[in-house]
Amino acid sequence: MTASRPLHRLTRQFTAFFGVGLAAAVAHYGLLIALVEGGGMHPVPATLAGYVAGGLVSYMLNRKHTYESDRPHREATWRFALVAFVGFLVTWFLMHAFTVWLGGPYLPAQIITTGVVMLWSFMAHKTWTFA
Repeated sequence: MTASRPLHRLTRQFTAFFGVGLAAAVAHYGLLIALVEGGGMHPVPATLAGYVAGGLVSYMLNRKHTYESDRPHREATWRFALVAFVGFLVTWFLMHAFTVWLGGPYLPAQIITTGVVMLWSFMAHKTWTFA
């Protein structure tokens, strides 16, 4: 029974992280699509703007609902920002590679990129930002 408790907690955290990720994705993808389709912006800077918008949603919801962290904001925010910055760079690189170098469509590229960055973010926030 004792060994299942950490697995249950991890499953609950990842489920909450996924739910928060959906809310952050609405902000991210909404801004991305609006800037590309409505504003004529190139997908790479548009996705980076969306990434920042989604990151703001993600911080507030993950702190409270996923990790139930009581780490002070003065510590958690700079840690979150550093993890988010790495994710920002990975997002830039992958979206640039998929849309510029490979000439692929931006939405499938963003879906793949989101999966990669989501795994990075979950583990980094769990083990360092909100630990």
